[in-house]
Amino acid sequence: MPVRDRVVRAAITLFARKGFDATPVREIADAAGVTTGALYHYFATKEDLLVEVYQQMQAGQRLRMEAIADSDLPLREKLHAIISDVVESTIADLDEAVVFFQPFHLLSPRVHEMVRAERRGYHYRVKALIEEGQRDGTFRADVPTTLAVSYHFGAVHQLGL
Repeated sequence: MPVRDRVVRAAITLFARKGFDATPVREIADAAGVTTGALYHYFATKEDLLVEVYQQMQAGQRLRMEAIADSDLPLREKLHAIISDVVESTIADLDEAVVFFQPFHLLSPRVHEMVRAERRGYHYRVKALIEEGQRDGTFRADVPTTLAVSYHFGAVHQLGL
């Protein structure tokens, strides 16, 4: 496994077990089998390492969601597949999910907004699918789409706690 990937994997494991704040960079380097200097070659700060975890998880889920949303599946099946993917990918790498959901408040304002913007983009695309289904009669129209999306993602986020 490449050094960069070993560092990220070690960080995910340690952040999930000990928390972001309680995990020193030296411990991540040791767990990855690299020097601290090697770690800093790839990541300037511990926050940059955390951002990498966020970006990896979001990018994978986003790519799969877009492929499903753009497919020829019927709308109901698209939404089911997207929801299933989020649940399955969260469970498949629970450590990554724990890291993704817990230290969010510790990010710098710039990074916090970047991660939130990516999350919003995902949520908006799912919301648009639900709205499409409400317009064409596939889904009930008496439940606000914002509530449906918030409920779904809130329930999934509890998997990581």
